[in-house]
Amino acid sequence: MTDNAQPVFSIEKLYVKDLSVEVPNAPRVFLERENPQINVQLRTEGNGIDEGIFDVTLTVTVTATLGEDKTVFLVEVQQAGIFQIRNIPEGELEPVLMIGCPNILFPYAREAVSDAVTRAGFQPVMLAPVNFEALYQAQRQQSAEGAAATEVPIQ
Repeated sequence: MTDNAQPVFSIEKLYVKDLSVEVPNAPRVFLERENPQINVQLRTEGNGIDEGIFDVTLTVTVTATLGEDKTVFLVEVQQAGIFQIRNIPEGELEPVLMIGCPNILFPYAREAVSDAVTRAGFQPVMLAPVNFEALYQAQRQQSAEGAAATEVPIQ
């Protein structure tokens, strides 16, 4: 690698790795008049798959419940992308994988969630924008305080 090598960041492929929809209390749940509580969970993973090639997966899990124990629906989307990332200083690679790539993947995951919920027979769920930089910083803070944090395997 030469000293004047320019950083490279490109999207090689965006794809849905996994998509699941569950409506465990159908058909009775469609007769409910109460609005469900919506819970959204996000998880990001980044793995090196070849020299300068990374697979990043953003997992979005949306659970709608009535009361404490009645699940209306559960949707999980694993939106993934293959990215070419080269000539980035080693200390800056993790933020690119955990902030930059999820920012690209999120709009696709949001669309997949909305479409899946609609196809399941419910009103669409529009996920609010996510600040992946704040999530990353919070995770780093948690890790620094000794709490269990998700590790990012990088090759």
